Amino acid sequence: MTSSHILFIPGVMMVGMFLGFILGARAARNNYDLQAKRDSEREAARAARAAKKAAESEKTS
Repeated sequence: MTSSHILFIPGVMMVGMFLGFILGARAARNNYDLQAKRDSEREAARAARAAKKAAESEKTS
């Protein structure tokens, strides 16, 4: 093993950890944004169903 491996191997590992951190943070942020969007869409659908149900019950009364 040459002396360049002493610097090369840890350097490659550090670059890999840095890229993994960046890509992992981006994936986590995208997942969080997607979940927030789904939650807001579900809440809007629930509100629409509740309004429709209230309007139907008002007609029958």
